[in-house]
Amino acid sequence: MLNNLTSFQQRTLTGLALISLVMFVSWTGSFFMMWLFLGTFCLFSFHEAMQLFKVSSSSAYLWATLLWIMAYFYPSANLFFLIAIIFASSLAYFHNFDKRLILPFLYPFSGMLFVLALYAQYGLKALLWLLVCVAITDIGAYFTGKAIGKTKFSDTSPNKTLEGVFGGIILATLLGTYIGMFTAPFWTAFIVTFITAIASVFGDLFESYLKREAGVKDSGNILPGHGGILDRIDGYLFAAPILFIALHTFL
Repeated sequence: MLNNLTSFQQRTLTGLALISLVMFVSWTGSFFMMWLFLGTFCLFSFHEAMQLFKVSSSSAYLWATLLWIMAYFYPSANLFFLIAIIFASSLAYFHNFDKRLILPFLYPFSGMLFVLALYAQYGLKALLWLLVCVAITDIGAYFTGKAIGKTKFSDTSPNKTLEGVFGGIILATLLGTYIGMFTAPFWTAFIVTFITAIASVFGDLFESYLKREAGVKDSGNILPGHGGILDRIDGYLFAAPILFIALHTFL
């Protein structure tokens, strides 16, 4: 049935389904449900990243699963350093595995740890703030670029325009600041939203770079009209660390 719909219709339906799922998880108010929800996205995106980085290891999936289980009891991005220490120690001792295996733990795994830590320490309001920043940046850039876009933003993503990027950041800053004021004072919310929106742009750009390097159009095909999980969460993987660090800095 979905195959009979246009790409935009598929994206819309998939987007609505994801929003409904996020709203349901949020409505439960359960940390376990949020951990499980984010963990599902994390492990699917981890698999896609393994393919983009062209690395293969069944043990990497085991370590990723164990690390996410640990994140339930200690929801902190610092857990990445644990896997980095284990990886470096194993590399120094055995000498015989692909050094690139650390990459999927750096991206996207550490970014998802920041999303979980943001929810654990600042609650649903901060998660909503992140969602609005990234979503409006993306949507605003798309429609602004369609309307007035002329100047290419980067060779990495030829369809993005400088006008579209500016439009997305401005719209996200306006709306995101309002949402952020439920967590922080006006000027703090304004600055944090602005830099978070910029980060989301480069999160999207970085995933485009990885796909170009891998020679693929999408990171996967699990989400109709969107591609893979990474295609949907790329902006969050850069925005979440920036928002988390900014809140720690300014609050």
